Amino acid sequence: MLLVDASVYIFRAYHALPDSLRGRDEQPLNVVYGFADFLCGLIDHSQPGEIAVAFDESLESSFRNERYPAYKANRETAPADLKSQIRHCQALVKTLGICALVSDRYEADDIIGTLATRAQVPVTIVSSDKDLAQLLGAQDILWDYARDLRYDPAAVEAKFGVRCDQIVDYLGLMGDAVDNIPGVPGIGAKTAAALLQSKQTLDAIYADLDSVKTLPIRGAKGIAAKLESGKDSAFMSRELSQIVTDVPLPASADNLLRQPAKAQAISEFCDDLGIGSRLLQRLSALPEPAA
Repeated sequence: MLLVDASVYIFRAYHALPDSLRGRDEQPLNVVYGFADFLCGLIDHSQPGEIAVAFDESLESSFRNERYPAYKANRETAPADLKSQIRHCQALVKTLGICALVSDRYEADDIIGTLATRAQVPVTIVSSDKDLAQLLGAQDILWDYARDLRYDPAAVEAKFGVRCDQIVDYLGLMGDAVDNIPGVPGIGAKTAAALLQSKQTLDAIYADLDSVKTLPIRGAKGIAAKLESGKDSAFMSRELSQIVTDVPLPASADNLLRQPAKAQAISEFCDDLGIGSRLLQRLSALPEPAA
């Protein structure tokens, strides 16, 4: 089962490909071309039986802004040409017989978290977002497709110095600049990992802050003081980083089997947008799902 975080590959296409790639009525299609190339490569390589692609309805906000209005406030508002192309990407996914999911309240991460929790088989999460590592079970994989790097739970721990079940506490301590999550000021990745290696959880750290002063960590006394002053931020940051696993999903999410794509639908999709024949041929040549 593949669970795909669409936004990572949409942004990659938007910034990597020129907006001179245009279609009917001169509408920009650089994102559509880049995302379609990614999706074709993914299907050709993996030939998944079950697959879902999760999209973000808003690229700058979600229900988390109710808790912390500054969440993702560091991001520029998505331009109109990007938003319109995201809708085209959603239509493309559906045209290829793949389940496309989006929520007006929850983020793609939350949709993936819900699907992963429901899954009765090991899942591969296709994304470069480290936040999603918190979802991995013993047989699950986080696949950074663009770099072709696969992380099982052991590889996650080797890379970040914390277990998958500690990732959300790790983010609570160090924050996440990408999403404008503050964490504890002055606590970086190495210190956060060292604290969790010793104390295991955020709750345990704050249950006995005095003992932090005696840990074999450089500047331990200063770290304890930072933790004390940043307590509220730490727990709020953990809350913001926690992926929701009970998002209400439509009935289409109950069956993630890839359906056969219809040549006529692909042709009409490409014709409507003015997509060139080379991409049309590639989309039409994708392998059929296994019976």
